[in-house]
Amino acid sequence: MTKTLTCLVDHTRIGVDELTSSLSVALFSNNKETVNKNHDSGVQGFVGHERAKEALEFGLSMSTIGFNVFAMGEHGTGRQTLIKQMLTSLASEKTAPDEWCYTNNFDESHIPLTLSLKPGDGKQLLVSMNKFIDGLLSLFPEVFDNPGYQRQKSAIDREFNKKYDQAISIVEKIALKDNVVLYEENGELVFSPLVDGKPLTDKEFSNLNEEERSKFYQLLGDLENVLAEQLLELPLWKRLSFDQLRKLKNDTAEQAIKPYITELEKEFSNNQDVLKYLDKVRNHVVDAVLETLVTESDDMPTDKELRKLMVERFLPTLLVPRDDTQGAPVVYEQNPTYQNLFGHVDFASFQGSSYTSYRLIRPGALHKANGGYLLLDADKVLSQPMVWSRLKLALKTQQITIENPYSEYSPPSGYSLQPEKIPLQVKVVLLGDAEIYYTLQDYDQEFTELFRVLADFDRHLDKTDSNLIAFGQLIRRRAEQYNYPEVSNDAVLELVRYALRRSAHKHKISANIVQINDLLDEANYCWQKQGGTGELTAQHIALAQAAKNHRIGRLSETWLSEIKERQVLIHTEGEYVGKVNGLTVLEIGDSVFGTPARITATVYAGSEGVTDIEREVDLGKSIHSKGVLLLTGYLGHKYGQTFPVSISANIAIEQSYGHIDGDSASMAELCALISAITLLPIDQSLAITGSINQHGEVQSIGGVNEKIEGFFQLCQDKGLTGKQGVIIPQTNIINLMLNDEVIAAVARGDFTIHAVETIDQALELLMNVDAGVISRTGRYPRKSIHGLALDKLENFADILNGPEE
Repeated sequence: MTKTLTCLVDHTRIGVDELTSSLSVALFSNNKETVNKNHDSGVQGFVGHERAKEALEFGLSMSTIGFNVFAMGEHGTGRQTLIKQMLTSLASEKTAPDEWCYTNNFDESHIPLTLSLKPGDGKQLLVSMNKFIDGLLSLFPEVFDNPGYQRQKSAIDREFNKKYDQAISIVEKIALKDNVVLYEENGELVFSPLVDGKPLTDKEFSNLNEEERSKFYQLLGDLENVLAEQLLELPLWKRLSFDQLRKLKNDTAEQAIKPYITELEKEFSNNQDVLKYLDKVRNHVVDAVLETLVTESDDMPTDKELRKLMVERFLPTLLVPRDDTQGAPVVYEQNPTYQNLFGHVDFASFQGSSYTSYRLIRPGALHKANGGYLLLDADKVLSQPMVWSRLKLALKTQQITIENPYSEYSPPSGYSLQPEKIPLQVKVVLLGDAEIYYTLQDYDQEFTELFRVLADFDRHLDKTDSNLIAFGQLIRRRAEQYNYPEVSNDAVLELVRYALRRSAHKHKISANIVQINDLLDEANYCWQKQGGTGELTAQHIALAQAAKNHRIGRLSETWLSEIKERQVLIHTEGEYVGKVNGLTVLEIGDSVFGTPARITATVYAGSEGVTDIEREVDLGKSIHSKGVLLLTGYLGHKYGQTFPVSISANIAIEQSYGHIDGDSASMAELCALISAITLLPIDQSLAITGSINQHGEVQSIGGVNEKIEGFFQLCQDKGLTGKQGVIIPQTNIINLMLNDEVIAAVARGDFTIHAVETIDQALELLMNVDAGVISRTGRYPRKSIHGLALDKLENFADILNGPEE
């Protein structure tokens, strides 16, 4: 190895200190007072997310229509919990909103009317109205048994009887003049002739001769005419008597009910809406009492049935009770169906038929959150039919409408309600990801008008001491909440290190607190299996990680075993021309692992350019194909300044049978291609990953930790030689959060990680030959990598185009 190459190896080798992020266990010293204080108050607080916090404070403080909030971020970042706590804090400072009731519309029962009350008054109104109904049940019908009512009723009856008796008396006098008597039998008036002062029986009457009977029939006809004339006004007398009796009943009932109504009016004298409602009750309650409670039917309903009938007519339906000490409501609707969001009208069955009434109106989340805040998941709202359009309409009109959204598509029913609309004043916070937000912005103008505030939650948090301390407190607070053992400082450090690893950045913490909580839960399980004594330590965190990796590690273990069995050809020793070990990462569900892949290249004289075999067979997606096409740009830029580059080359990722996307293999593909051109062998003990541009500069890639660990695992299984290692982009050093095994191997000198900035550095490390620097004459040193490549490409050009004369 030349001095230059030795310097390059030393220059590109990454030190042990750069393989992970530095953390101090002292940061996580037990501050139990702070943890317990926050735990008792139930406050989690914001850790990071300053931009989102500022947007939320602005959006939630704006009272103008349209300043609803879209909270954008990934699941598991604690958006919902943080927003709930912020809303709860804001809501506690506000006054509780009014309560809303639905009441019977006595004039149009299919249009129930709304009734607004101060917080707490709704329950009181229901209590008072129930007492009022109980009072009616105790009054009637016994109120009509009092002497005063009975005397007036008797007077009305006597007046009617007097007129009736006078009419009958006149007819009797006329009849007696003709020896005919008038008497009542079985409720009917009957005439009978008198003989010797006695009325004849039917048998005696039949013994009379024909002349006497005919004379009686003629007389009977005359008397009946007289009777009809005298009783001509009988219906008028009956109607007059009925009206007088009804008025007496109404007056008696009204006088009995009046003290109850007056008491209710005094109780709610400060609420004009309730007073208007009570006035309507006053106008209809007497009729209801006389129809329902005062009946002479033999099939008399039970007291329970009578009470239900009165409740159905006069007891308001309180939608959502409020407590004036709890501030504004904060509602999170997990299942925003149409009914759950806007409310609905239930139906009940009676004797085989269905019916409904204002008493069967049920509130929705908008009713519950009215005057406060409503949290909704955007994807769930958009997946429910008609919910999104009606929600926008409610926010624009500031009214809640309870209706059947499918009524126009369903057959007409016998009876349906159209409840009066309720004024809406609510602040809606939609939870969703970036894809939903930008899609709605592009395709729904109303969304932009109604959700003008974006609260953008970070995927990562800055690794500052304050954030690290707060993150540690979140971990300990969860342990307190679920009665886990005390979490040691080193355990907190490992969990924070895991969060750094999840973010794949030395200076960024993953904001996905759910993943950290899951690991803490598993660590507690390991602690219990080990006896459940003492603190929860870093050892338990390691056991939990190992257990999880084992559960999801079948695919990675199968892949590595196939390499060891040579089912998949990967070498970790030796040198080969046109072959290089690339590094790939696979993500299948929860399983994310790195695995080496052999990349090969073949070249020959021709003008077809660089062919991507993956693309040709539809296995290479667009980004991967772009990376391969960049190789042609590099070759032309590097070698085609004095002659046309003519080459036919094939590049493939061997034994890969799934779709490939990403350009992280482009540096490895270029190395394999140049090796095939120059016939310089590549050291198989090194694996490489990285993206390049057309100028040969190395660019960052993703999954660097998994890729390094995947190749290390293979080398460890085959046996570490001390020469093995990986080549990564220089810019990826900041993403290194490697596991302890790799770090220990690097510290022992058994494994090496190189970071390069240019393709030349990668080529020199892989081929152990100087890349070469172009001279003033435009030539590279003869035995350099670029010199050999230039000569070979010139030969290809001569073969295709003929030598220059």
